Amino acid sequence: MDLILRFAVSLVPVVLFLFTLNYLDSFRLVRPRSIAAALIFGVAAALVSLSINDAIMAATGLKRAMISRYVAPPIEETLKAAWVMWLIWRRRVGFMVDAAIVGFAVGTGFALIENTYYLRVLGTDNIGVWIVRGLGTAVMHGGMTAIYGIVARTLVDRWGNRFLTYASPLLAVILAHSIYNHFILPPITATIVLHLILPTTLLLAFRASERATRRWLGSQMDVDAELLEIVQSGAVGSSRIGHYTREMQRQFDPVLVVDMLCYMRLHLELAIAAKGMLMMKEAGFKPSPPEGTREKFAELKHLEKNIGVTGLLAIKPLLHTSTRDIWQIYQLDS
Repeated sequence: MDLILRFAVSLVPVVLFLFTLNYLDSFRLVRPRSIAAALIFGVAAALVSLSINDAIMAATGLKRAMISRYVAPPIEETLKAAWVMWLIWRRRVGFMVDAAIVGFAVGTGFALIENTYYLRVLGTDNIGVWIVRGLGTAVMHGGMTAIYGIVARTLVDRWGNRFLTYASPLLAVILAHSIYNHFILPPITATIVLHLILPTTLLLAFRASERATRRWLGSQMDVDAELLEIVQSGAVGSSRIGHYTREMQRQFDPVLVVDMLCYMRLHLELAIAAKGMLMMKEAGFKPSPPEGTREKFAELKHLEKNIGVTGLLAIKPLLHTSTRDIWQIYQLDS
């Protein structure tokens, strides 16, 4: 019973925290399978980092305190951030709230393995130790990766997919992790401070993300609908995109121009459908993709091959192709 109690105290809080974050997301954009994948990656990251830390400690003779302060933070935070970084890079995370939930899920998987490891290694019956590890260290692991995801996702919107976009928030969370492991404050005090700062930070990020989502849905839906009407009517010559279209006709073969216009039409139809589904999700419905969505995606991919890289670059100014706009198409496709 004592072992069960220590196990529960050290692991249950971070799991409850993760479910709470997912519940607070009114758009429900992160699927259960995405959370499961993040948990599995966090487990793998913990196993790898524990092996590396133990190998370094055995090879160098450094004490565990030195490892935890200066060696473990860069190794652990880099491994945990890798999954979030990959998702953002591949445009599979559209908003701060998505990045926060996925990041916390990675940290949760990491904490599950690390605390299980220390249950075996430390072998102490002091329940206070496991309260601190459960409410403090475990939540810290999730929080660091969640904050990394929030900052990285925000910087991608401003700077694009650059090295500094991902490196600067990583350096910040490594430093914060190292400071936490220095035990400048007593463990209980540090845990209390963590639980004051982290929920506030995540709540502010959630509110900012939801406001951004609503603004994006409202403004881009109108623009997409207007452009789709122009393309479907065929009156591109008299519209605000007419000059650009005529320039494309001079530069490209007429058959290719037709494919480019068809691509624009399909892209816009799918974008509007995706935004509509997001609005329905926020209202509490469980929408399904419109009929014919799969066929439209197949045609879209076929047209992409016909148009080629040069053609796609030519129509890029006419479509919304930021990471967030491409993400919504991916959401509908998956």
